Amino acid sequence: MVAIKFQHVFKVYPNGYTALKDLSLEIEDGEFLVFVGPSGCGKSTALRLLAGLEEISAGKLLIGDRVVNDHTPQQRNVAMVFQNYALYPHMSVRQNLEFPLRMMQLPKRQRQARIQEAAERLGLVTLLDRKPKQLSGGQRQRVAMGRAIVRDPAIFLMDEPLSNLDAKMRSQIRTDITALQKRMGTTTVYVTHDQVEAMTMGDRVAVMQAGELQQIASPQDLYDHPANIFVASFMGNPAMNLFHTRLQKTESGTFSINIGGHSLMINSSTVNRYQNLEHYCHQLLLAGLRPEAFFLPDANTPIDHCVQIEVVSLEALGHELLIYAKAPATEVTIDNKQGISITDSQNDHAEQMSSVLIARVPSSRNIHPDTKLSLGVDMSKLYLFAVDGRAIK
Repeated sequence: MVAIKFQHVFKVYPNGYTALKDLSLEIEDGEFLVFVGPSGCGKSTALRLLAGLEEISAGKLLIGDRVVNDHTPQQRNVAMVFQNYALYPHMSVRQNLEFPLRMMQLPKRQRQARIQEAAERLGLVTLLDRKPKQLSGGQRQRVAMGRAIVRDPAIFLMDEPLSNLDAKMRSQIRTDITALQKRMGTTTVYVTHDQVEAMTMGDRVAVMQAGELQQIASPQDLYDHPANIFVASFMGNPAMNLFHTRLQKTESGTFSINIGGHSLMINSSTVNRYQNLEHYCHQLLLAGLRPEAFFLPDANTPIDHCVQIEVVSLEALGHELLIYAKAPATEVTIDNKQGISITDSQNDHAEQMSSVLIARVPSSRNIHPDTKLSLGVDMSKLYLFAVDGRAIK
């Protein structure tokens, strides 16, 4: 097992495009780290630099205590699993597993032992004599993983290995990869655009946007304490609802925000999360509410904890219902390449504009499209951001 360090790493292509900007992070021995972000964010570039498939433009990359900027992939002792499996179609499963071992010039007995061990770990024993065309997508991915395992590398690198699988198979292979990594204890770096994969697989998750690292933390910390509005909106499915608002303080000392003409009181637990909340009074802010922050109110729900919406459509998921609604509030949109764009953010009447709101509530037969509805808001789940996108403290 080895640690990995990116020290102020840049990747600039000959045409001037900067794919990676000042990446600095450390991956611990035996850690499962996931790079996640939208297309073009630099996550695969970071993986290819680590693999030695591309040259670093500036900065240092360390594997263990060695600077490996000029080392070949073979010298780095890494094994990579690709999205497209990269299996040899004319070879059997056994021959595909054996190929990297032949390149390493290992004795036949040692090759056979490693093949057998990998096949048993991955459930490939009965498939060793089949060709790739005789395998399912999940089985092919297991063979691709097996070919990496037999090399006994210091580091596993996985570049969106589940993208070509259906939803059920992705879930199964995801569990298999996580369990296998825990048993082997090999340092693993995994790239995905799927935040569900990132949340369920990684010990830590590095969120990338436009070539820059936005935040690195455990999955739960990312979800509960996003560093900025991009992380907050990217981590979570459905995405967080984001609105333009202003923070108010009453004469009695309580705080409130206004969303679509509705004044929502901020409870004490939320106020206590923010040390400098009073500093932002009367300022333009961005309010974030995840879909699960909404609930169906009862007679005891205070009016200052409710918003009025117009139901547009519904997604019935059995045990729960997703409500897509119109809300009279300014919508905040996130641009993956240009950063944060706030619709008409300087307009004092912006609250009258309409945006889309997504709420997750228990299943109900009494909610229908094209109807008006009152939704309660759990203000303990409120997130507040400055206009530059940073989470306020």
